[in-house]
Parts: sequence; C-alpha cells; structure tokens
Amino acid sequence: MTRLLEDIRTIRAKDPAARNVVEILLCYPGLHAQWFHRVAHPLWLWRVPVLPRLLSHVARFLTGVEIHPGATLGRRVFIDHGMGVVIGETAEVGDDCLIYQGVTLGGTSLSAGKRHPTLEDHVVVGSGAKVLGAITLGAFTRVGSGSVVIKTCAPHSTVVGIPGRVLEEKPAEESRPGHELEHNRMPDPTARAITALHDQVRGLAREVAELRQRPLDVTLPPGLTTADIEAAFRSIREADDDARATAMELESGAGI
Repeated sequence: MTRLLEDIRTIRAKDPAARNVVEILLCYPGLHAQWFHRVAHPLWLWRVPVLPRLLSHVARFLTGVEIHPGATLGRRVFIDHGMGVVIGETAEVGDDCLIYQGVTLGGTSLSAGKRHPTLEDHVVVGSGAKVLGAITLGAFTRVGSGSVVIKTCAPHSTVVGIPGRVLEEKPAEESRPGHELEHNRMPDPTARAITALHDQVRGLAREVAELRQRPLDVTLPPGLTTADIEAAFRSIREADDDARATAMELESGAGI
C-alpha cells in the first residue's frame, strides 16, 4: 500500500495531466507495467520457470512497456506514457527516475553477465533515447530525446546527440521544481560549435577588410635597393621562361 501511495504521489508531481487518483490508477500504462514487474521480479529471483517471463509478456501486450523480470527498479520510478519502453534483464533503475516513451535500456553484448545500463537516482531519459551497454548514468543526469548513450556519464551531466555527448549541468538547476520536464532547455553542442565558427569567421572577415584599407608598405632588407629587387625578380622570370621553353622542346620531340 505504501508503494502504491508513492506511485500516485510521484505521478501527480511529475505529470500535470494527472487530475485525480482514479484516473492515475486506470489510465497510466507505465504504472500498470510496474505492478506486473513487482510480481514477476521476485518470481525471477526465486528461479520460477516460465511464469516471470509470461507475466512480462502479458504486461507488454497490455501496456506496450516491456520490463524484463530480471531488471531492478527503484522506488518512485515514473514511466510516462510508456509505449515502446524496453528495459533489459540486467538493467538497474534507481529511485525517482523519469523515463519517457520509446526509451530503450538495452544491451550490447551476448555475455550472460551485466550487459544493460545502470541509472542512478533522479535520472531523466527523454523520449526515444537509447541507453546501451553496461554503462552507468550518474545521479541527476538528463538524457535528451532521441539521444544514443553508449558511455558512462558522471553525475549532473546532460547528454544529447548521436552518439551522446556529455555536457555539464549546474546542480543548482536540480533544486528548481519541474526542471526535469523542460526538454526545450536542453543545450545543443552542434549549435554552439556553429556559433563559435561563425564568430571566428566574422572576426577574420573584419581583419581582412581592415588590411585591405591599409596602404601597401614594403620594407626592404638592409643593403638592398629597389633596383636590386627588380633585377632579382627579372632573373627569376627569365629562368622560368627558359625552363618553359625547354619543356616545350622536349614535348615536341626535340633531341630525339
């Protein structure tokens, strides 16, 4: 009963669309999938054959959420909408995590050991994101929608892109209620890089424009006059003309 009250309070706090308790109990497939898992997981630990996987399969059919009975889920986990969520056998989800629709906590190995990710407390995984392999997402990490995370992330990180790139988030953000829902405030490293290049090009263009407006100032080395430099360039041109004439003679068959 305590877990049920926790689930209801969590959904009320994290989903503004939740209007009353009856609606939460009847219309939240992510909650129903966790109920099935709470029955299937102990059976899996007791090594009961077939039945845990069958319960997981029934839950998938009814809710669209597939949670392997071997996975470990913490308290106050909220799977919002839930359709298409897949949580693998050795995945571990900490307390107060928020998982949106289309998320995959998948494996990248055929080994029988740990091959699925670990989410520490207060992790938010945006819709359509894929977290793959035996990696760890540190506490308070946020994963942007559609990202593919394949490397371990330190706590308080923000991960976006394919493959996921880690950007640090200020811990102060976490004290603000509802910050985990603001996916529109996710940083964009690609846009930052383009902006930096744009600023650099503008600076270079400004310098080129200034240089074009300056009068040409030729500094002669000590001991040389303008006539000496002209003579040097003239000899270079003559040598180049001689080399070009020789090449033309060879092409026309001269000397054969």
